[in-house]
Order: sequence, then C-alpha cells, then structure tokens
Amino acid sequence: MSLLDQIKYPADLRTLDKEQLRGVVEAVRERHIDVVAEKGGHFGASLGVAELTVALHYVFDTPRDQLVWDTGHQAYIHKILTGRNAHLPTIRTRHGLAPFCRRDESEYDAFGAGHASTSISAAWGMAVGRDLTDEDFDVVAIIGDGAMGCGLAYEALNNAGHTGRDFVVVLNDNDMSIAPAVGAMNKYLTGMITNPAYNKVRQVVKEVLHRTPGAVGEVMEEVAGRMEESFKHLITPGLIFEELGFKYVGPVDGHDVDKLVETFRRVKKMKGTVLVHALTQKGKGFSRAEDDPWWGHAPGTFDKMTGEVSKKSPGLPRYQKVFGTGLIELADADAKVVTITAAMPDGTSTDMFAKAHPDRYFDVGIAEGHGVTFAAGLATRGVKPIVAIYSTFLQRAYDNIVHDVALQGLPVVFGMDRAGIAGEDGPTHHGVLDIPYMLSIPGMTVTAPKDGAEMLALLRLATEQEEGPWSVRWPRAAVPAAVPPLGEIPGIKPHTWEVLRNGGDAVLLATGTMVLASLEAAELLHTAGVEATVVNCRFLKPYDQETLEEMVRSHPLVVTLEEGQIVNGFGAYMAREIAELSLSTQPRFSSLGIPDDFIEHGARNGLLEEIGLDPAGIARHVAALVARGAELETA
Repeated sequence: MSLLDQIKYPADLRTLDKEQLRGVVEAVRERHIDVVAEKGGHFGASLGVAELTVALHYVFDTPRDQLVWDTGHQAYIHKILTGRNAHLPTIRTRHGLAPFCRRDESEYDAFGAGHASTSISAAWGMAVGRDLTDEDFDVVAIIGDGAMGCGLAYEALNNAGHTGRDFVVVLNDNDMSIAPAVGAMNKYLTGMITNPAYNKVRQVVKEVLHRTPGAVGEVMEEVAGRMEESFKHLITPGLIFEELGFKYVGPVDGHDVDKLVETFRRVKKMKGTVLVHALTQKGKGFSRAEDDPWWGHAPGTFDKMTGEVSKKSPGLPRYQKVFGTGLIELADADAKVVTITAAMPDGTSTDMFAKAHPDRYFDVGIAEGHGVTFAAGLATRGVKPIVAIYSTFLQRAYDNIVHDVALQGLPVVFGMDRAGIAGEDGPTHHGVLDIPYMLSIPGMTVTAPKDGAEMLALLRLATEQEEGPWSVRWPRAAVPAAVPPLGEIPGIKPHTWEVLRNGGDAVLLATGTMVLASLEAAELLHTAGVEATVVNCRFLKPYDQETLEEMVRSHPLVVTLEEGQIVNGFGAYMAREIAELSLSTQPRFSSLGIPDDFIEHGARNGLLEEIGLDPAGIARHVAALVARGAELETA
C-alpha cells in the first residue's frame, strides 16, 4: 500500500510521523500531475501549495478547524487529502467534482471559492460567528498574493486587525495569480524580503551576538534586537500587516514542510490576529510549469514526461483570439483606443494587444471595480477605453458601472468574455447575469453579436460613439465562421436588427449565440412543416422598434432567445415592450433562456442541450407552441 493510499481524510494524515510528510507531499504532487495531465484542469496553483496544504491539514484539526481557500484552483491537493482522491479524475466534468471549493461537496470546503479575494472576509465572518456562539476552533484564510491586489482583502484586514480575536491569515506569496501579479503591493512583498540592507543588518547582528560573551553580550543583544526590530519596521513586508494589527510571521519557505509544520504549531498557540507569509513557487515540482507559470495555470491535457500540450485538431479560432486581433486593428486605426483588463491578459487575449501597444495597455490586477472607474477617468479626457473582463467577474464592478460610468454618460466600452455558459469552470464562471444587469442601467447600449465578424463591427461602432457606455458580449467558444480583417467587415447601423429568414408561423427574436442556433432550429422546423422567421436582435437596448413592431404584427407567435438568465432578461424586456404596443390582437409570447437556477459545470454544448438552448431543443419548444396554438384555434 502506498503512502497516499493510507490517507483518505486529514485525520489519517495526522497519524503519521512528521518525518513521513515529505513523502506525502511527493505523493500528492505526483497524483495531481497524473490527473491533470490526462484530464486537464487548473495545474500550477495547487502544485505550488502542496507543502502548505499538507502542513495545514497536519497541524489544524480539520474539518473542525476551518480552512478557507481563496481562488479554489489552489485546492486540488486539498481535495485529494479530504476524501475526494478517488474521484479526482472526474473534476470539471458533468456530475463530477467541482473545479473549485463548494460547501455542498465536502464539509472540508468551509467556503465556496471561485472568484478571488474573498477568503479573508469570509473567514473573518466565521471567526466572529464562532465567538458569538461560544465555540472553540481555529479559522485560517489562505490567500494568494495576486488576490492581495483586490481592495476587498484590505477591507477585511482593516476590519479584523486590532480586535484581539483569534484569527490566522496565510499569504501564499508566489508572485503570481494567473498572470504575473501587478501593482505596488506585489513590488513591496517581493522586493523587501530580499533587500540587501536588511539582510546585512540581520547578519551583522547575528555575528556580534555570537562573538560577545557575558553581561556585555546580554546588553548588546537587547540593543541589537531593538535595532533589528526598528530596521525591520522600515523595510520588511511585515510592516503593513503589523500596522493593520496583525502579528507578522515570516517570510517562511513555503516548500519546507518541516518548517511549515513548526511554524503553524507555534501560530496555533498564538492569540489574536496573525499573518503567516509563505514564499512559494507556482508550478513547483513540474519543470515546465515552474519555468512558465502562465502555461502552467490551466494548460489542458499534456504529456507528463515532456510537458507537451495535446494537439487539438485545427479549426476556427476562439472569440477571444478574434477579439485580441481586432483590438490591435482598432488601435492601429485610432490612437485613442486603449485596453484595460483585470489580471486576465491571456484569458481575454489582451496580452496580444499588450505586445502591439504596450503604452496603451493596462492590467489593473484583480480589481475589477477600480478598472471600471479608472476607465471612466480615462474617458473624461477623450480616451477610448475598452474594458475586457469576463462577464461573471464584471459583476463585481456593477456599482462602478452605474455610478461612475453610466450616470455620467461616459463612453466606456465593456467587452465581456465568457458570456453565457462558460463550461467546465461551472456556476462561478458562467456569465449568465450580464444581460439583465446591463439592461437595467439607463443609457447603456447592450449588444450581442451572432459571430466573430459582427463582434468586431460592434466594437468598432462602440468606439465611434462620443456619449454613453456600450457592452458587447461573446461566448467561450470558437467563432462559427472565418473572420476577415476589420477593415473588410461592413459597418452596422446603430440599433438595427437583421431579418435572416422568413416564415409565417412564428418569429424567433434571437440574440448573440442563439441567432445561428435559431437558424438551425428553423431548418428542423421546416422539415416538420413549421415555418419560422429568424431575426438577429444584435441590439438588445436600444432595440429596433420598427422591426419589432413589424414582426409582432405579422406573426401569431413570438419567441425570444438568449444565452442568459431568463429572469429580467431580453425576453422579459420584449414582453413589456410588446404589451405597450397598440395591437388589436396580442400574439402569443414565450421566452427561452437560462433557467432561474445556478447551472452546474460540464462541457458547454452538453449544458446548452440540457437546458434546451441547442437547435433541437429550440425546435421542439417552438413546434409544441405552434401545435398548441393550432389546438386553441380549433377548440
């Protein structure tokens, strides 16, 4: 029986001798590499916290003691040690393990972790709740340094510090989040721990104390200790945390499991708020991930021996790559175009723009709200900012969009990647709420292109406007057709729809990805004797009033389609607008969209099929409505 086979839960880990922990670290790291190489998933972050994860579960009495992980892509090894090792190959697949921490998956997942920077706030709430209910357990938040670029982390530290409550924060300092961490805090953390002046003082202090005997030595020890402490407060990374009220411990080698166990045992006995600063390397234990942390974040399947990523059959590019190329073309033609992202340059393909126009590229770190308000400030000076953020992450900046952009009518363009069903990353990453939340904002132009060419045409049109914000959404998918250079893509007249097919039985008012799906559904309906009109409703707001009224008056059945939340979405908006028309006879009306629920993780196409947003599902829905209408007419 292997060492890992002896560990099903952390209680089993704690029965081992401390000397066996290095073997456990090697075993869990190897298991993680084996599974992700074959199945794909998040990779480098968990490799970097192998020792940290083992040490935390060894010292703390989980699940009684609460470990709160930030950005759950760090937590694969945590899953291995908490009863889920046998199921690890199912991670990110339909009905398999969730890609991140989930409270309903395991009692060891103290708090759900999909987005970054939530751990300290949540863990602090648990610590206060523990004290209010007279319970006795430890609470530990584990946050990555990339997440420390988000203001939420500092709001929590500020709230927790100086309170005297028992609470531990572990800073996993790997100089990375997904992309390299940016900003002053990252420079502060990584620069000061290697400051030669500080390390020289420490060495001199040690040498003097070692050479000086007797009472004089005792006096010098006290003086030197005070000197070192004073100097430390001038330049070490502990300064900011100690000023916030935390006892600072570290920096400690995050890959020395013996040292980590020793440190956490001491910390467990300490009272009050404590911050442990652990230095780690993202991708530790797999050379290619160590050398290229960007590659190692989520490389897909790869050869375990060579690190070579499995080759995919050539095909059309993803929307994000088309967006990246189009951004460069936009900026080449217009010197006022700039791009902003929030720690996702690769995911949004703004890294392409960064290479072409580095002086007009801004990565604000994991700080979506700041990024939006920063864009608003740029817009006041005539600059044309395009804010490229995943739909689900942009939710975090909703108030900034409302108060700082829309209320002032500023021409900021929001490019929302991963809109709709995001696939294997699950409900924390599905971008299903942006249609309702953007429609609710006065003055916001809301658009959804049917393909890659239309996406670039809408982005270009957005940068040509002088007032008011725009949003453009696109899916995590390949474009359905080849995209020509931007200069060859025809312009689009603002607020117009496009009638793509005519039929008298029903009209399908389709948005974004649902346009081509509706065209396929219309072909299926045609074979069943049902003729449907398909309209590309690329402008959700303001919409094409003339075309809407024409379609409503000429069809007995109106069906709206959107890859977004059905509640308060495009369909709800159209239902209200149609009800306001002066019609002698109201058509029957139905909306298709994402149900009022959190959709689980799984392959994107499979999930769309499950919720009836594939061509066959659309055709079945429309055919049933047409048949029902015929029954009502003959009744």
